[in-house]
Amino acid sequence: MTHDAPIYLDHNATTPLLPECLDAMLPYLREHFGNPSSGHVYGTRARVAVVQAREQVAALLGCDADEVFFTSGGTEANNLAIRGVSEAAGARQQLVTTVIEHPATARPCDWLEKQGWRVTRLGVDTEGRARLDEARDAVNADTALVTVMHSNNETGVYQPVAELARFAHAAGAVIHTDAAQSLGKTPVDVRELGVDLLSVAGHKLYAPKGVGALYVRRGTPLLPFTLGASHERGLRPGTENVASIVGLGVACEVAGRDLEAVASRMRARRDLLWKRLASSIPGMALNGGLDLSLPNTLSVRFPNVFGDAVLAGAPEVAASTGSACHEGHESASAVILAMGIKLDAALGTVRLCVGRGTTAEEIERAAVALVRSWKRLTGP
Repeated sequence: MTHDAPIYLDHNATTPLLPECLDAMLPYLREHFGNPSSGHVYGTRARVAVVQAREQVAALLGCDADEVFFTSGGTEANNLAIRGVSEAAGARQQLVTTVIEHPATARPCDWLEKQGWRVTRLGVDTEGRARLDEARDAVNADTALVTVMHSNNETGVYQPVAELARFAHAAGAVIHTDAAQSLGKTPVDVRELGVDLLSVAGHKLYAPKGVGALYVRRGTPLLPFTLGASHERGLRPGTENVASIVGLGVACEVAGRDLEAVASRMRARRDLLWKRLASSIPGMALNGGLDLSLPNTLSVRFPNVFGDAVLAGAPEVAASTGSACHEGHESASAVILAMGIKLDAALGTVRLCVGRGTTAEEIERAAVALVRSWKRLTGP
């Protein structure tokens, strides 16, 4: 990245496409254009590529290849999980979620509530983790589904998914987690977590936009909510997006190959940024804790200013005040407010997310720009 381009610290919004992914995709955008469902050689080539990608995704998740279903992204995967379970739920008509979910999960839950479902939304503690004491009371014999994100997209804070999975299974319920932000940044193993369903979003993982996956534990009751032909074994109709699926497979393979090293490097960059900001701005505060969150994510509160004003005054830095999916609203983030942070303080929030390629030199320049912007806003 040149010094003319803003320093990109918004990797939780989206990531650049890995060169390895693009190289692997190009043949399937050019000569290997066949439909995977076709019986001739053109179809066979495409089908083999999809099979390989399914194995690559499964390897990163710690599951079997036949438990991976490709979708158009994390949003569709979440909808398939939530609405698919509801279609198969029978007499159970309760769903347990949290107050800090991404709209891709929250809105399907809202939709079910309008259909007559009882939806219980767990609060979070001051560090942004779902309250297990509330979960113990909420999950019962009427619960069909528990859905909670693996890590929050705004704060990066990990959620107690494994503990919630135990509550869900003890009550005979299914558990789903949206791992869009976590995959590729931290280990995500479906067997260790004990989840039945897990959503993947390609573009958070250096794969293309418009592709994702849903892990479905074998035997989980799930029905399709879109209707069509028998693609993805009847669970997700529509001709497969072969080139992007290939890209997702390669991204998962790369992530698994260097996960620990990349996470360590990102954590060092993130911690350096926090050190620079905290040492230069009195009253600088964290949303959540560094040890409780994704290695790349820093959610901070600039004192006595609006976060969007800080960013407007630091055009050298490309970042956001929260989730990019609802950027542009002046109100404080509901996620930050749910942690018990007062409105005036919450409005100072900025989310700074480093990536695989973020350098220490970029961090130093970004810190200087952000501190300078804050001082201009608060100076005499």
